[in-house]
Amino acid sequence: MSQLEAGPDRPTIPAAPAGSDRPAAPTAPAGPDRPAAPAGPAPAAGTPDAPASGAAGTRPLRVGLAGYASASWLHVGPITAAGGVVAAVATRRPERRAQAVADCPGVRVVDDLDALLEVPDLDLVVLSTPTGRHHDHALQVIAAGLPVVVEKPLGVRLAEVREVVDAAKGAGVPLTVFLQRRWDPAHLVARQLAATAALGELWRLEYRWERWRPVPRHRWREDTPTAGGGGQLLDLGPHMVDLTVQLFGPVASVHAEMAARRQVSDDDTHLVLRHAGGGVSHLDIGSLVAAPGPRLRLVGATGTYVYDDFTDDGKVQPIYPDLADAPGACGWLYRGPLEREPVARVAGEWTDFYRRLFDALRRPDPMAQLPVPPEDVVHLAEVLDAAQRSAAAGQVVAVGE
Repeated sequence: MSQLEAGPDRPTIPAAPAGSDRPAAPTAPAGPDRPAAPAGPAPAAGTPDAPASGAAGTRPLRVGLAGYASASWLHVGPITAAGGVVAAVATRRPERRAQAVADCPGVRVVDDLDALLEVPDLDLVVLSTPTGRHHDHALQVIAAGLPVVVEKPLGVRLAEVREVVDAAKGAGVPLTVFLQRRWDPAHLVARQLAATAALGELWRLEYRWERWRPVPRHRWREDTPTAGGGGQLLDLGPHMVDLTVQLFGPVASVHAEMAARRQVSDDDTHLVLRHAGGGVSHLDIGSLVAAPGPRLRLVGATGTYVYDDFTDDGKVQPIYPDLADAPGACGWLYRGPLEREPVARVAGEWTDFYRRLFDALRRPDPMAQLPVPPEDVVHLAEVLDAAQRSAAAGQVVAVGE
């Protein structure tokens, strides 16, 4: 492949540093059910994604976790790396209680959210409970006056999301949602390419979250209907739609196709999002794809960015070896079939979510500095609601109607 030279009509993109190493290993151990959390140095101070510095000398914030399945690897590592302390965990299952004690020295383990809210001196509650309980649990924490992080999605239905956001605003309680993939290097690179016009006018994003699971798992997510909070649209869709909005702006309309092929909830979904400011996003989520496609393809007038991720869900070798990242890079910028160059990795890690949140909670107006503003979450819920109505009706649905 030839190395592309920048010119007047071809904006320079960050070059991958020569001889740099691949990203560091994640904080939480990876495995078939534990995707690796991106790791790396925090963005430089003063950059758009750099965490603001917190007040010097303040004590570590004490966090309570409700639920300890995915929370054990999704939240504990980032919380502690950001300087927080997991002070309490709510779970009834004996094996998870034992794991919490092993993971979090000095942790207090209780049975449920009611008991968690009675633990003294908590600064924050993180809800990692099943999706169908998010609405009720969030309202309970808000009523207790404690800042709350909710796993995505915030609610199953749009009305639930709006109710929770309004309740938090009315009570003056900080509320945010754990959209940690905003700090994935590939998301950061795509946003940087858009911001610098390195691809010219952006036309289309293709985002695939495809897996090969011919034998369905039997967990609450697979065995709960989509209307009750199960399925992949509500699980993975928030991350995917969030990136499209960051690249193209608000979504105006949705065409969706959804099916439950081998489980109770949806496991095969295709979305076409048309954005109010122009641009279109194609999103595919599937569990029955024997040859998963490249994760991202961002198409512009002067170039195309392609990123593949072949470590998800236990894959041990790339399906597309030519798309493997170059050292220090994250994806490839193509100017034609025989012209491409690696794109430098943008530093980011899931810990940045909690760095920003802890800093916000130490400020006089924490609700103005939240890492994911509730308004963003409401629009995502509007899009996911429109998607479900579109699939049911078999027609394009306007967002917000």
